[in-house]
Amino acid sequence: MANITVDARMLCNAFLAGAKRIEAKKEYINELNVFPVPDGDTGTNMTLTIMSAAREVGQLENPSMKELAKAISSGSLRGARGNSGVILSQLLRGFTKVVGEHKEITVPVLAESFQRAVETAYKAVMKPKEGTILTVAKGGAERASQLVGETEDILYFMEEVIKHMDEVLAYTPELLPVLKEAGVVDSGGQGLMEIMKGACDALAGKEVDIDIPAEKPVVKKTTGAAAEDISTADIKFGYCTEFIIMLEKEYTMDTEQEFKAYLESLGDSIVVVSDDDIVKVHVHTNDPGLAIQKALTYGSLTRMKIDNMREEHNERVVSEAEKAKAAEAPAAPAKPAEPRKKDGFVAVSIGAGMNEIFLGLGADHIIEGGQTMNPSTEDVLNAIDAVNADTVYVLPNNKNIILAAEQAKTLTEDKNVVVIPSKTVPQGIAALINYAYDKSPEENAAQMTAEMKRVKTGQVTYAVRDTSIDGMEIRQGNIMGLDDSTIRAVGDSVEETAYELLMNMMDGDSELVTLYYGEETTEEEAQALADRVAEKYPDVEVEVHSGNQPIYYYVISVE
Repeated sequence: MANITVDARMLCNAFLAGAKRIEAKKEYINELNVFPVPDGDTGTNMTLTIMSAAREVGQLENPSMKELAKAISSGSLRGARGNSGVILSQLLRGFTKVVGEHKEITVPVLAESFQRAVETAYKAVMKPKEGTILTVAKGGAERASQLVGETEDILYFMEEVIKHMDEVLAYTPELLPVLKEAGVVDSGGQGLMEIMKGACDALAGKEVDIDIPAEKPVVKKTTGAAAEDISTADIKFGYCTEFIIMLEKEYTMDTEQEFKAYLESLGDSIVVVSDDDIVKVHVHTNDPGLAIQKALTYGSLTRMKIDNMREEHNERVVSEAEKAKAAEAPAAPAKPAEPRKKDGFVAVSIGAGMNEIFLGLGADHIIEGGQTMNPSTEDVLNAIDAVNADTVYVLPNNKNIILAAEQAKTLTEDKNVVVIPSKTVPQGIAALINYAYDKSPEENAAQMTAEMKRVKTGQVTYAVRDTSIDGMEIRQGNIMGLDDSTIRAVGDSVEETAYELLMNMMDGDSELVTLYYGEETTEEEAQALADRVAEKYPDVEVEVHSGNQPIYYYVISVE
């Protein structure tokens, strides 16, 4: 018997089944990413986005279609991470705008909702690129429109739409040469297909997993470093390092013992707790980067937090002393709230040294994140909310965060938000340097954007998988030098790869080179590289700064 309607309960189960399916397939989707850099991969970003919505849906009891639609839209919009996650959230937003107006869904309603989803997503992207998730979604909407009038059976309708979308996905390498060279289909499109297929399985009555556990908060415990009866000299390992590994590879008891043994070689106070697809890690160490680098071999990271315990201890002692002194003194009148200022700044940053540079240039709030874990729309919203200013300039400093920042802008009502589309940290620094207090937001946006475009950015990191790009064969573990467009150098030596990358970036107009060295690179190594560049280009000024960023041995700016 044909199924001609879907009610709120059925749609709820279908959505949750789609969310669980992409979560189960995220490692496979991540492997489709063309560039083998240790970044916030597509499968992870899409999973985090839809699971944010799934948790909101999971809290509803017997929701109406309108309540369900609101939870899906709101949860995905705020939880969106990376370009793929933002596009997914916009697809869901458009879809729910239609279904939320109906008590039951029919084939014509589904076809209309698919069309609205595609229209909404295309509008959200400034320069839509074909051969991506957008193309796959558009193919589904077109096939859906053709089926209206041909059938009333929703299950048949879904199966036919999915069949056509699979064909469109298989064609994406013909639209994007970089996919064809790497021998993969578009990862975002594959993620969308997993969601669609999971939802269809639920509608077909198959046994599917729709259990969405509540997000478990990271429990913070006071470490020994906070105690007042010890000195900073007693703190053997200075950095309290915490993160969660979202497992993407096999993780057995033997793997966990090996990981714990590795952490024990780096520090103490080690806690490693595994729970299904995640591993919670806590370690005190003098080298957080080594712990993070090892953890990345098992999966992607979230909830990363690194605290300087010696600094915290000193601050705690001073704070407690001030509290005691204040308790003995007469009560002081309440301090009036700071007046709202004209302009404020939010910057996404990737390391302690970079953070200090942004703060020194006037940034009010730093969002820790960047490449390895793209901050969500809600992270950006919270940062904007924390800045007491009429106009807040947001510097995403990563091309995969710009859409999330733009989405946060549309969700902010009490402030004027200006997103400066900085794709790298050096661009963000250049933009902030060129802000002028006496200019309007429009004038500043134009000037900051123009000046940041004069900056070339290079990054030196390691390959996390084998691939082929622009004729270069890359093996896992190779050192790679990337510029603003592609991979320019591949080798086994950090210094030689960085030098080759720099030689590719330099031209007759280059005046200033800035090397920001990461936590796995020493100042001496960075200075030696700077000396080589200065010897080759005696008329170019070369600066060296500690960025202290993880993952990237160098972030390079050429102006």
